[in-house]
Amino acid sequence: MDLVMETSTHNGWSVISAAGELDLHSSPELTDAITGALEQDHPHIGIDLTRVSFMDSTALGVLVASLKRARERGGELALVGAGGSPLKVLSLTGMADGVFPMLPSVEDLEPR
Repeated sequence: MDLVMETSTHNGWSVISAAGELDLHSSPELTDAITGALEQDHPHIGIDLTRVSFMDSTALGVLVASLKRARERGGELALVGAGGSPLKVLSLTGMADGVFPMLPSVEDLEPR
């Protein structure tokens, strides 16, 4: 399944909603979307993983690098709705345990 991404805003956060697979082939699209948000001076980014069916270590690397870049700009990168494959990758690597803010839904992003 190809990756489809939409960008919106919620409570001052730039929200990138992904649907499909986040892997070696689609990770550049995720990088571009996050970079675009950071370049528009939106350092608070929520990545909505609710409709992501598969995530590999390449996508995880993009998320970790992006978290660092967001924090360098005084922001944050939160993961929203992680389940299935994304949650498994995050859990196995220890990233779900306090590295990333993990929220159940976009509505849980606190106002900025």
